[in-house]
Amino acid sequence: MGKMDWVKQKLDELKAEGRYIPIRTLQSAQGAWVIIDGKKMLNMCSNNYLGLANHPEVRKAAIEAIEEYGVGAGAVRSIAGTNELHIKLEEKLAKFKHAEAALVLQGGLLANLGTIPVLVGKEDVVFSEELNHASIIDGVRLSRANKIIYKHIDVDDLRQKLKEHRNSGKRALIITDGVFSMDGDIAPLPEIAELGEEYNAMVYVDDAHGEGVLGDHGRGIVDHFKLHGKVDIEMGTLSKAFGVMGGFVTGTEELIDLLKQQCRPFLFSSALNPGDTAAAIKAVEILERDDSLVKKLWENARYLKKGLEDIGYTLGNSKTPITPVMIGNEKKTVELSNILYKEENVFASPIVYPTVPRGTARIRLMPSAVHSKEDLDYAIEAFERAGKKLEII
Repeated sequence: MGKMDWVKQKLDELKAEGRYIPIRTLQSAQGAWVIIDGKKMLNMCSNNYLGLANHPEVRKAAIEAIEEYGVGAGAVRSIAGTNELHIKLEEKLAKFKHAEAALVLQGGLLANLGTIPVLVGKEDVVFSEELNHASIIDGVRLSRANKIIYKHIDVDDLRQKLKEHRNSGKRALIITDGVFSMDGDIAPLPEIAELGEEYNAMVYVDDAHGEGVLGDHGRGIVDHFKLHGKVDIEMGTLSKAFGVMGGFVTGTEELIDLLKQQCRPFLFSSALNPGDTAAAIKAVEILERDDSLVKKLWENARYLKKGLEDIGYTLGNSKTPITPVMIGNEKKTVELSNILYKEENVFASPIVYPTVPRGTARIRLMPSAVHSKEDLDYAIEAFERAGKKLEII
């Protein structure tokens, strides 16, 4: 047996269990409809919530920045890679989020991986939500802090864990997703912030799916709950509702200064490209001036959810535009996705273990502000035909 034969065996296992996910290649810009394999497909699984990934103003800003500053930053931020555009974006994000300061990084995942180990180390303790994103889990691992997991959206369990374990670490950090990406439910952040005060624990929220969705003009979960000054660290991404690429952290000026000295992705990876940075600046400006895209997103989400529930689908406990069509069985979920793709021209990816727990497989739909009512009707009708064919509904 060859030393790499295990790779094929692993792939065969994934296929046999119905957990091998085909990765589709888009041949067009992101939007309500995309081209895949030469076919026009209704796009129901992008995180491009507000349609900004192909917005004319955002595209123009990127092109103009490339013409002025080139395509690459050329260095890490701490050596020669910090461009004036990075500073402008950070100032805009801090103002938009009602925070003292912001730090822009190359992605949301890197923001979590880089920030958490600066906040806590092996003498400290982290209280982490059980359904936190993989990047939080990996960031906590890198920190080497003692990790205590509390139950999903269970404030009583968090309180109990804090009582039992807070004194096991010098510093303590409570960390949670704001909006849970697979279920669309929302963290009880006001209660978490109170527990942070009571137990002298820093509070960190990953707002990747709240930016551009929750709060006034899409300012996120802290604004949604009016918790400015009560949540110590907010992490956000520029690659979902903002439609571009990159991640950021907001907090006090001193915290951001410390991250510039110790955050590894900031210190050891080249900076965000000028085009991306300028595009992100424009996305923030669009949100600042006008909340019509945010309102349209929510209107479309309500319409889609009602249509799917009316034909017999279960959508879990989503409180946001994230729409998980719960199937349960892994093979059937992949089969449903394939029928939608091949027979209905609907691009809707299956979500199976290990992304979600076994037995909770689903197709996660992501309506956007650029979908029309006709687009959503098309999706609902396709789900009805495919669901009946597989005897799911």
